[in-house]
Amino acid sequence: MKKEELLSKIRKNIGKQYDMPSFDDMKGVAFDNPQEQFIDIIGKVGGRAVVLEDGKNVNELIKSLYPEAKEIASNVEGITIATKNPDTVAEAKELNGTDLGIVEGKIAVAENGCVWVPQTMKEKAVCFISEYLVILVNRNCIVNNMHEAYQKIEMPDYGYGCFISGPSKTADIAQALVMGAQAARGVTVIIV
Repeated sequence: MKKEELLSKIRKNIGKQYDMPSFDDMKGVAFDNPQEQFIDIIGKVGGRAVVLEDGKNVNELIKSLYPEAKEIASNVEGITIATKNPDTVAEAKELNGTDLGIVEGKIAVAENGCVWVPQTMKEKAVCFISEYLVILVNRNCIVNNMHEAYQKIEMPDYGYGCFISGPSKTADIAQALVMGAQAARGVTVIIV
């Protein structure tokens, strides 16, 4: 039986047709406190969120969270503890062995604990090759849901960005949960 024949038979047996719903007025879920919701959800997906207290130094906070990190890659303005800059390496493979990558997130989503991380560095590999990842996000950039997030996304000059929600994880092999299989083994979002 050919495809068109099959589809024709299906169409004959459809009793009532319904119009597709309009998504124009869809607003999605909203929370009383999006920051609290974000912190809760990112914890449930295996990551963590830490709020930078007023007057505290972000570099000192990161060092206290990752005291063992030796190779730290970042191009974020104000991060002085970086030992590598993903903008100045000749090739992405030079980032291999990075203990900690520090990047800037632009939008945090309370609904699912993810952060929009646009490529603002020459080598985006820092987001995926680092053993651990710290994402800095402004507390005023936490939205309720993906509907709001997509309205705010601005594509960077590099033309790439992604949502990151917690550490990389898979349970494909023997149904055993493995953290860090394809990217960072741990993710911390610092709300600044």
